[in-house]
Amino acid sequence: MILSRYNLKNISAQDIATPAETVFELPEKVLQFGTGVLLRGLPDYFIDKANRQGVFNGRVVVVKSTDSDSSAFDKQDGLYTLCVRGLEGGKKVEENIVNSSISRVLSAKDEWSEILQCAHNPNMQIIISNTTEVGIQLVQDDIHRLPPVSYPGKLLAFLLERYKAFDGSRQSGMVIVPTELIPDNGKKLESIVLELAHLNGLDDTFIQWLENCNYFCSSLVDRIVPGKPDSAIREQLEKQYGYKDELLIMSEVYRLWAIEGGEHIKSVLTFASVDEGVVIAPNINLFRELKLRMLNGTHTLSCGLAYLAGFGTVKQAMDDAGMQTFISRLMLNEIATGIPYNVENGVSQSFGQKVLDRFANPNIEHHWINITMQYTSKMKMRNVPVILKYAERINAVPENIALGFAAYLLFLKPVNKKQDKFYGEWQGKEYHIQDDFAAYFFEKWSKLEPAQLADEVLADTNLWGADLSAIPGFAQAVKDNMASLLESGVINTIKTHQTKKVLA
Repeated sequence: MILSRYNLKNISAQDIATPAETVFELPEKVLQFGTGVLLRGLPDYFIDKANRQGVFNGRVVVVKSTDSDSSAFDKQDGLYTLCVRGLEGGKKVEENIVNSSISRVLSAKDEWSEILQCAHNPNMQIIISNTTEVGIQLVQDDIHRLPPVSYPGKLLAFLLERYKAFDGSRQSGMVIVPTELIPDNGKKLESIVLELAHLNGLDDTFIQWLENCNYFCSSLVDRIVPGKPDSAIREQLEKQYGYKDELLIMSEVYRLWAIEGGEHIKSVLTFASVDEGVVIAPNINLFRELKLRMLNGTHTLSCGLAYLAGFGTVKQAMDDAGMQTFISRLMLNEIATGIPYNVENGVSQSFGQKVLDRFANPNIEHHWINITMQYTSKMKMRNVPVILKYAERINAVPENIALGFAAYLLFLKPVNKKQDKFYGEWQGKEYHIQDDFAAYFFEKWSKLEPAQLADEVLADTNLWGADLSAIPGFAQAVKDNMASLLESGVINTIKTHQTKKVLA
């Protein structure tokens, strides 16, 4: 049995939420650019949840820009299963949902006229996108092409059609929420769309409508959606549910969609009221800072240490008492203290506990070696501001940060170069160093002993934008940790390090 509208009545599994037949009669309110798993696992999850509670009462038209096959959406009437797996407050969570938010999937390449026809629908209010970071860029685009080449071009063409269909009425403006992972994505998209309008010679009255009647909202999304499970797990789930589903996806429990906006945005995005994971606020910088520093920053300061300790995945590290203690204290005691933003302690601690649950999720395989990619750039962006702010606020060395930084320096020790690629080696195992500064470290390590290297790298203002060696006690702590990692080994250093901190 294939998952479809007709077969919903034949699903007998008790542990899966299925939609009511009435959902298929709801009007189309959302135009979504992208069929990817993040959109299906986050925005479409919220819309589906709201529809079940009779709140939003609208469905999604999905625009497919690639040549990927969309026949599964057609065969399954847009239905797909979302399997939510993870920990919340340390407790195991499992949720199985047949999501019915998607009304239909249209191809930009082959069905552009039908997509433009959606602009004539008075119920259409919202545009969502996830076209990757590359998608929000200005390219010379003719918006009268069928279709335009770029996402901003397609969006502008749709808005022009909307303007014409409703004679430029104020009420016909759209709420546009990009989810691409770039800062101020809404503002950037708006500036590109406006520039394209000028480049295409569109008239001033339309441009005024574009600026004054449409709302481009910056947003931040955060949910790990690995997508399709492996074939064995998928087969097991399909047996459990009693049907086949080519679109079945997995996600973690944690979910956040922070959207910049005021009361008008809340009045349109009514699905926000059914889940605390959707936050609409005039400023979302707090959420960006928490994610960047406590989640991403903890990853960055832990990845080298965990990899050198022999842990392949984040979950494996969280299963080790010493490493789990290091990660917890690093995040909750030091990074939380050094966030360069005004954050209440209770807020950062609550966020941190949720991050620890995410790290310990047995259903997510997050490999440390992948987190080491562009290690130096990540360290500079995510952690250097925290180190500086911690030093400013607290008259003490951040010991866990110092250990994480020492491991970073040792991980970035290239011992081999093959065809412009650099490789490190630890306990006889070779690994690829994927960092734009690998050549810089190759040169440094070829000339300097560990302590000298630490002093030079920490003092390099060109690298960090600040002299980290000037922070009282920090350079010495990094050098002591490097010596311990080399002489006593990583596991012993982690154990000794945490014992010292407990005694202190």
